[in-house]
Amino acid sequence: MVYLLLFLLFLGIFLSGMMLLRKGLFQLSASRMKNWLSVMTDTPLKGLIAGTVVTALLHSSSAVMVITIGLISAGLLKFSQSIGIILGSNIGTTFTLELITFNIDGFIVPMAIIGAMLLMTKNSTWKNFGAISFGIAAIFAAMRGFTFLADPVTSIPIVESALGNLNNSHVTSILTGTIVTGLIQSSTAMTGIIMGFLTEGTLKMDSAIAAMLGANIGTCITALLASIGAGREARLTAYAHVWLNVAGAAAFYPFIDQLAGLVPLTAHRAEVQLAHISVVYNVIASLLVLPFAEKFGRMVEFVHGKRIN
Repeated sequence: MVYLLLFLLFLGIFLSGMMLLRKGLFQLSASRMKNWLSVMTDTPLKGLIAGTVVTALLHSSSAVMVITIGLISAGLLKFSQSIGIILGSNIGTTFTLELITFNIDGFIVPMAIIGAMLLMTKNSTWKNFGAISFGIAAIFAAMRGFTFLADPVTSIPIVESALGNLNNSHVTSILTGTIVTGLIQSSTAMTGIIMGFLTEGTLKMDSAIAAMLGANIGTCITALLASIGAGREARLTAYAHVWLNVAGAAAFYPFIDQLAGLVPLTAHRAEVQLAHISVVYNVIASLLVLPFAEKFGRMVEFVHGKRIN
C-alpha cells in the first residue's frame, strides 16, 4: 500500500512538473506561437514543421491540440490546416521523451532551489523561468522515483499479475497504455512510467512498445474533450487526431516484435531505446501520411461531417 501511494505521489509530481514547465514556456511565448501556427500552416508540410517545433517547445502534444482547436474555433485556422499540425505534434512530443532520458541527477536539487526562488519574485518573466526550472527538476525527480519504485511495486501481487498480462499480450499492453494515458491526460507521463519498469527489467521491450502505441491513442482524449461545443471544424480536428493515432498503431502493430529486436542497436539503456523507437515510429507514421494529408482530411469530413452539421 505504501509503495502504491508513493507511486501516485511521484505521478503527481511528474504531472505537476509538466504543468509548471508548460505554463512557464507558454507564458513566455504563447502569443508568438499562436501567430506562428496561424501563419505557418498554409500547406501540410509547413503545418508539420510548425506543429513539431511548437510541441517540442511546449513539451505537450495535448497543449498544442488544445491551442489548435481554440484557433479553429476562433476562425483563425481551418480544419484542413490542422492535419499538418497534428502530424507535427506527434513528432514534437518525442522531444520530451528524449529529454527525460538524460542523466542530470546532480542538477535536480539546484534547479529546484533556483526555480523556487524565482517563483517567489514579483517579475513575471523571472517567475516563468522559475516555473520552467522547477518543472524540469520535478519531472526528473519523478522519473528517478518511478525507477526506484519499479522493483518493489512489481512485488505486489496485483501489479505482478497485471505486468504478467502486459508481457504476455500486445493487445493488453496497447489497451493499458490507451486507458491510463486517457485517465492521466499525458502520454509522456505514461511512457515515463513504462521507462521505469523497463529500467528495472520488469517489463519486456515488445510490451513497452505496445504500451507506447497505446499512449499515443490515449492522448487523443484531450483533443476530444477540448472540441466539445467548439464547432464543426474543431470537432473534425479532434476526430482526425484519433484516426491518425489509431491508424498509426494499427499499421505498426504487426511489426512490434521486429522493432523490439532492432532497438538494442539504437542505445545501451532500455529507456533510451524506447525513446528512440518512439521518435522513429512517430516520424515514419507522420511522413507516410503527409503526402495524402488533403485526401485524409476529406475522408474525415466524409465519415464525420454529416453527423456534426
